Formats: sequence, C-alpha cells, structure tokens
Amino acid sequence: MIEINITTKNKQEFIDITEKVINTIENEIQKNNISEGIVVLYVPHTTAGCLINENSDPAVKKDIIEFLESQVPKDKKYHHLEGNADAHIKSSIVGNSVTLIISNRKLILGSWQGIFFCEFDGPRTRKLLIQVIGKGT
Repeated sequence: MIEINITTKNKQEFIDITEKVINTIENEIQKNNISEGIVVLYVPHTTAGCLINENSDPAVKKDIIEFLESQVPKDKKYHHLEGNADAHIKSSIVGNSVTLIISNRKLILGSWQGIFFCEFDGPRTRKLLIQVIGKGT
C-alpha cells in the first residue's frame, strides 16, 4: 500500500491529483512488472472523498461543489454537534474510494477523466491510500 499526503487549503475544494496518482501507479506497474490488475484509491477520512470526473474544464468541479452546497448547506440545523455535519454528508454522497483498471501495463482513464481529492472540512492535511493489485506478464 502507498500513502500520499495531501494538504488542502480551503473549507471545500477539489484537488486534481491525476498526475500524482498516475505517476505513482506507473512506478508500481514498472517495479512489479504488472500487466493486468486493479487499483483502489481510498480516503480514510469521514469528511473527505475522491471521485473521477472531467478535469479539462475547471467549471465541472465548481458545478459539483456548488450543487453539493445547494443540497447540503453548511448553515442548516443538523443533529451532529461538531459543526461539520454538512462535510460528513457531502463525503458520503461523493464516496471515499474509486477503482481503476490496469490493462496492457497502462492505467485506464477516459480521455476527459481526472482523479480528484474532495475536501469538505478543510483546510487539513489528509491521506490518500493506494493499493495496486495485479499480475505480471
């Protein structure tokens, strides 16, 4: 398992981690001679998550954040007393893991797809855990 530290700067933000994840996974593919497999990205936090979506137009991540904020506003009266119930709900909606495929020694992502770390209760220092499972040629 590989651990990547991510420092967030805002209360809510989506950080494009595509290049960092691809480089990390490609190193593992080369080091372990993996030809086929899967990769699990996991965020071990209850107020953060990760997702795959378009990363060529920054308006997409802004739209997602604004939609989540409209559906789960910070100032609503929640039962959770720590003041971050909205962050817990948003991370539950987004999810805390994604699975990727390795085929022919390459990580598969669509043309417009990027990988985002989603912060809902920052700024903080967070972790992203990466598990590569595969077989060699």
